[in-house]
Amino acid sequence: MNGGAVGRGRDEELLLARISAAAGRAHLGRRRATHRAPAGEPGARWAAAVAVARRLLRPGGGPVVGAGARLDLYEHGMTVATGKRIHAIRFDTTVVRRCRVLSPRGVTRALVLVDVDDGRIVLRHGDFDRPREWWPGIRRAVTEAQVPRALAALDRGARLVFGPVWITADEVGSGRTALRWAQVQRVEVLNGSVAVRAAGRWQVWATAASGIPNLCVLHALAERLAGHAGECLGEHLGERLARAERDDD
Repeated sequence: MNGGAVGRGRDEELLLARISAAAGRAHLGRRRATHRAPAGEPGARWAAAVAVARRLLRPGGGPVVGAGARLDLYEHGMTVATGKRIHAIRFDTTVVRRCRVLSPRGVTRALVLVDVDDGRIVLRHGDFDRPREWWPGIRRAVTEAQVPRALAALDRGARLVFGPVWITADEVGSGRTALRWAQVQRVEVLNGSVAVRAAGRWQVWATAASGIPNLCVLHALAERLAGHAGECLGEHLGERLARAERDDD
């Protein structure tokens, strides 16, 4: 029994060393929090659920986190250790998409993120302990890391594309439809669709919000460009992201 405990301790040390090395190569900074996968379901049931979940993923998905995985959050990114692989993800360069997958507890929300090697990893809402901390924390960190750079690009005249939705410093559009920001009151996720409110009416522009890359960044930019420039980026951001989460449910 003692030998088993020593072996597990040694395995944990080796895993931590690999995680730290991956975080160092990606320049993620100081570790801030660790979240571990809860105890897994019975083997056969777990394997069947994972297989179905992979089939249910939208295009562009990746491997699903399994039992024994570990999520570490850092100043500038995160690592996900699952199986024999460690994904290193930077908040300032990753792409985040939302989707729904099947888990042992039924259909649940998931985030699909791109790592520094252009690989993809799927994080289901219940994959790690304390999801009320890491789930909104990831989206908030990505938003805070990417919005300043996006605003600077818009100031230089760039056109930023978020799936079917595009924005410039002056306009927001989708397909052949475009509105000047002065006309836009809000951009929200309503019943899983991206909707724009202008002239007192809602216009549904994209019916698959889960397929839009970095929807949290688009939402924050829209808040700024549609007349909320006086707000500090961090002020009320958590509330806005939480509202977007509820609307997407």
